[in-house]
Amino acid sequence: MSVLGRAAAPQRFPSIRLRPLDLLGLVAFVLIAVSMGMALLYAPTELIQGDPQRVFYVHLPMAIVSYIAFVIVFVSSILYLWKRRIVYDVVARSSAEIGVFFTTLVIISGGLWGQATWGTFWQWEPRLTFTFILWLIYVAYLMLRQAAQDKERVARFAAVLGIIGFADVPLVFASVYLWRGIHPEPAGMPQAMATTLFVSIAAFLALFSYLLIHRIRVDRAREELDEMLATVED
Repeated sequence: MSVLGRAAAPQRFPSIRLRPLDLLGLVAFVLIAVSMGMALLYAPTELIQGDPQRVFYVHLPMAIVSYIAFVIVFVSSILYLWKRRIVYDVVARSSAEIGVFFTTLVIISGGLWGQATWGTFWQWEPRLTFTFILWLIYVAYLMLRQAAQDKERVARFAAVLGIIGFADVPLVFASVYLWRGIHPEPAGMPQAMATTLFVSIAAFLALFSYLLIHRIRVDRAREELDEMLATVED
């Protein structure tokens, strides 16, 4: 083909292929953006608390995600102690890291909401106290993972702590029913609020799924690298 012919030929742009994990990340990003827009522009202003109540559309979904993360730690820890397969330990560790991250955001967002609504960032009321205890338990879990060189022994101890620590999750959930506190019991809400909350929960679940899968892949690659290095040293 002549130079003129090549110049006249239509240019082909490289096709863009999204891997499933990349697609999940894109979906999470879009849903987060949509949910934030709905929280600010679509959901009506709450009559008593006003605009500060809009934190609710971030606060509650992150709390739900953190509970799911610790459920995964609980189940994976049981499976690790039973099967002794490293993949379950990797899943538990990865989910614990994400759970602690979201619990930290829950505490911060709840404090900001409380400051705007009740004039105080923190109160030692039942749900806040149990949430703080939950955060401490799994921070200790992550610290334990870094405390010693015997990985198998650390994994066993961490699995036990992950199982025992999960007992606090039902207490966080039930505390609003069992003890009086500043957290109100769940009640009905207008359709626009419910729709916004549903979209926000879906968004944070997608984000959690993306982060968990990505973190598991990173940890698995690190474990395989450590095994290769150990084999070379031997």
